Amino acid sequence: MPLKSFIEVHPESDFSIQNLPYGVFSTKVNPNPRVGTRIGDVVIDLALLDEENLFGKRHVFFADSTLNRFMSAGRGTWREIRQRVTGLLSSDNSPLKNEAMQSRVFVPAEEIQMHLPVAIGDYTDFYASREHATNVGIMFRGKENALLPNWLHLPVGYHGRASSVVISGTDVHRPRGQVALHGAPEFVASRSLDFELEIGFFIGAGNNLGEPISIENAREHIFGMALLNDWSARDIQAWEYQPLGPFLAKNFATSISPWVVTMDALGPFRVDGPKQDPAPLSYLTTDSANGYDIKLEVTLQSAAMDAAQTISRSNMKYLYWSIVQMLAHHTVTGCNMRVGDLCGTGTISGPTEDSYGSMLELTWRGEKPIALPNGETRKFLQDGDTVTMKGYCQGDGYRIGFGEVTGKILPALADRGR
Repeated sequence: MPLKSFIEVHPESDFSIQNLPYGVFSTKVNPNPRVGTRIGDVVIDLALLDEENLFGKRHVFFADSTLNRFMSAGRGTWREIRQRVTGLLSSDNSPLKNEAMQSRVFVPAEEIQMHLPVAIGDYTDFYASREHATNVGIMFRGKENALLPNWLHLPVGYHGRASSVVISGTDVHRPRGQVALHGAPEFVASRSLDFELEIGFFIGAGNNLGEPISIENAREHIFGMALLNDWSARDIQAWEYQPLGPFLAKNFATSISPWVVTMDALGPFRVDGPKQDPAPLSYLTTDSANGYDIKLEVTLQSAAMDAAQTISRSNMKYLYWSIVQMLAHHTVTGCNMRVGDLCGTGTISGPTEDSYGSMLELTWRGEKPIALPNGETRKFLQDGDTVTMKGYCQGDGYRIGFGEVTGKILPALADRGR
């Protein structure tokens, strides 16, 4: 029989008992941010469960304003807490069936405010989708030179800006920077603002400087995943990226979803990734299934629209390079990862035009504008546009979902008289 909670959960809810993600929340009644988990439309205050000694021993880190100390406790503790909460929500004699206890530790989801779940020390963004890399390469270099010589041999990445990672619902100002449309650069607000559909994964166990994480052990170092939108100013990037890659085009904002879905919850949805040819070097070679069947969707809503329109459907299983390969490559030099570090997959594009993960690809560099239902069109994002990303794994009668990551584009600050 499938695992079932005494709390009613709709089959299409992202937050089944099989999920139990972690996040940081507060309420008007208690404005102190603390750690919680979610099932259906209920958030469970783990700090209060801890106070009630429902974990068997005290874990004071649930009263923290970030997940970092919980993450640093290690996989044994992660699994212990997950199993205990699962039992509390499914047992016939659970103390959580007591109404007085429920009124104390259960919070309706509509009454909470979510916070950035992790204190992020470093952020690295990869470029792991072959479809995305090929599409971009064709646009800028032609079909014969779409993939650069190194792309099929290693997970390409760059170090991003952790300080500008923001929680879902945070508005994003259009960035200003140097753009060279007619030879000489000019300082303007970006005219080619884009989103990038990604998954982010958080490091829960670090490594010592000089000691690489092997691909066999890489998954043990990953706490969980969240949706990630790495906003991109394409015109700023086109001028600045040679020879060292993205800088100002990416450092103004990266949005993540507030709930972190654990690797244990996602385990049943591991699948084989694409065949890698040529075979990667030994430190990147693994025989196990390392892809994830996570369905992804992007919607866009302009300021003049009454409802959002779906503009892309993709899936994490399309990624050429897996997250364990990304982590093994990241640390092969001896680079030390730390608890709370964030890595992004890079844009996740699928094989069809409606599965591309960016406006750059969906409109093919603006040559094929997207038609919106109210008659508007889009080559790139305009002020007032709201982009929302969703993702979930579909089980037998249940889902394991991420909720959503959403952001609205505001005018560049200088354009608003500041």
